[in-house]
Amino acid sequence: MSDFYKKILENNKKWVENKLALNPEYFNNLAEGQRPPLLWIGCSDSRVPANEIIGAEPGEVFVHRNIANMVVHSDMNMLSVLDYAVNALKVKHVIVCGHYGCGGIKAAMENNSIGIIDNWIRHIKDVYRFHQHELNSIQDENERFNKFVEVNVKEQVLDLAKTSIVQNAWNNGQELSIHGWVYGLNSGYVTDLGLNFSCDKDLDQVYQLKF
Repeated sequence: MSDFYKKILENNKKWVENKLALNPEYFNNLAEGQRPPLLWIGCSDSRVPANEIIGAEPGEVFVHRNIANMVVHSDMNMLSVLDYAVNALKVKHVIVCGHYGCGGIKAAMENNSIGIIDNWIRHIKDVYRFHQHELNSIQDENERFNKFVEVNVKEQVLDLAKTSIVQNAWNNGQELSIHGWVYGLNSGYVTDLGLNFSCDKDLDQVYQLKF
């Protein structure tokens, strides 16, 4: 076995020992079930650990991650996570969290073929097309990159609000709010983009479903 592999196994043992030293019933309590108040839809980037960023313990955050924190209406993985979080776990908040310096966003700004991921990146390119006049007007490339990260998060929050899962929860009077954040890799701070929904009244009428 490689040294790295041995190290992560040892780290697990130390983590368990530290948790049990603080609370001998820690894992027994976790095993009883979960009632997280939050679903986190984030990027797969290894530098963006959902629990650590917000100081949450295991059991407090239900997590779905993919390249560039996308909410794709035909993605059964994401929809399954969302459905379980909303309808079974009854989460009260869903956060879509992007991050500055996102490789998926950067790839969508370029034309290089990477491989099968090109098909996923195309969804991100669609977001660029929706906002191309605003983005192309930004001369500084890094500033344009950061803005693209932000508008992508906003589009994913809107796509989340358009889902039948979220709208059905609102229709049933369920307490559910969705939010858009961006995480700063170089600062550690999150920025709330101010796009927060708790009902469908702010969506274009064509997306408002009747149940």
